[in-house]
Amino acid sequence: MSSNLKLAITTIGDLLLDNAITQDESQKRISEVQLQIPNYQRPYKWTAKNVVQLLDDLIEAKTSNKEVYRVGTLILHQAEKNQPYYNIVDGQQRIITFSLMLQAIQSLLTNEEKVTVQFLEQSLTDNPKNKRNIPSNYRTLDRRLGNIEERERSALLEYIKNNCELIVLITDDISEAFQFFDSQNARGKKLYPHDLLKAYHLREMNHLKTADLVESVKEWENLDQKKLSQLFSEYLYRLSEWMKGNKALELNEQNIHQFKGLTKKDSFPFAQYYKGAYAYADMVNQSSMPFVSGAQELKPFQLNAPIVAGKPFFDYAKHYFEILKDIQDNSKYVGYFINDNTIVKTLDLPKYKNGVGNRVVRLLFDTSILLYVDRFCPAQPSKSDLHMLDQFVVFAFVWSYSLRAQYTNLGWQSAQNYIMGQNEKVNAFNLFKVITDSDSPTNLFSVLSDKLSVLQNQHIEAKTENIDEVDETGVYQNYLYFFKSNKFIVS
Repeated sequence: MSSNLKLAITTIGDLLLDNAITQDESQKRISEVQLQIPNYQRPYKWTAKNVVQLLDDLIEAKTSNKEVYRVGTLILHQAEKNQPYYNIVDGQQRIITFSLMLQAIQSLLTNEEKVTVQFLEQSLTDNPKNKRNIPSNYRTLDRRLGNIEERERSALLEYIKNNCELIVLITDDISEAFQFFDSQNARGKKLYPHDLLKAYHLREMNHLKTADLVESVKEWENLDQKKLSQLFSEYLYRLSEWMKGNKALELNEQNIHQFKGLTKKDSFPFAQYYKGAYAYADMVNQSSMPFVSGAQELKPFQLNAPIVAGKPFFDYAKHYFEILKDIQDNSKYVGYFINDNTIVKTLDLPKYKNGVGNRVVRLLFDTSILLYVDRFCPAQPSKSDLHMLDQFVVFAFVWSYSLRAQYTNLGWQSAQNYIMGQNEKVNAFNLFKVITDSDSPTNLFSVLSDKLSVLQNQHIEAKTENIDEVDETGVYQNYLYFFKSNKFIVS
């Protein structure tokens, strides 16, 4: 992370009423903060529906005695060092809304000293959308808050001021500010599901020290955000559905609940079991036991187990991000799992990476290996573990590329039917469920040896000419060669 970037946390009251940021990484307060909306900002688009939803969420959080309620991320650009002016690069919609909310609550209170929201003194209605939405939202908040008793309004004001927090990223580099802006919001596009999950799990971390919270945010932001989005939407979500025997559609706001996980309030026996398993693995890994005994650290996650909310979620994301990265990098000496594999060398040829059909089957191949590694490979596999993994790669290849071999034009619908075993293609069955149902590699290989069938010539739509062609580096140019060499083609 750039040395220009400063991470901080602030309460809404400190930021908008005291013009300060509560504390930075060094636990120092930043005073005399004057927030500004630069002329490149997009209009204020929040409607009455948005502001009422936020207000209702805040009332529910206060009623639930949620000690800290994290309300998102604010990205600021400090154009000139040692000057108090901070341009809002991302977070404008929420800051305007909270400013209107504070102003509206204070206007309705009769017995409390009112503090001016200085942020609202700048011109905010210089375009048609702002001119319409800002007064409209203020009137909506005024009406909604007017229906709350005076005592409740006063308590709500105190809660918003002192218990609602923002993660703040401050940089003096405008290009870096926009880089973070793009990773957060994709310039006006809806938030990616993984961004919504980040906000949810940050709210579950109110018991952590600021340093631990900042570290989790840093590690998350340091990951490639596009690849992180793909990890959840293309791999983890689809795996979670396929393992249960369901078709996987699209990860969105309606189905991200499966990644929200178990909270500290969940006390059902199954929740206690999984939280206990995570806590035990975390305790062992944090202790000196692995070092003293020479044993490996325990894996605190499994793909078919519930996630534990809060900090474990961020660790979970990083854990599977790194494993997938390892699997997809076939370099000879990089990572532990896939290294200089001859099948993968062929599948990495550009001609097998382009087109929907090729991308579909490669995703099935990589995802099945991800699930196998998660279930059967320790963090640092032995030679025996890697030998077994190499055997599984052959099975995973035959299963996934049997689909490719049997279609001239392959799309997602056909792939979903193949995974569910709902078409008549050779080797149509749910490999992910077979892996999940197996208690050892030996048992898994026995089942796959029985289920995988050879491809007859009449089944193959792919080109079968020059199957044995090799380039000057020894890479086979046709993936069907590996069906032949592993005796899964019968002419």
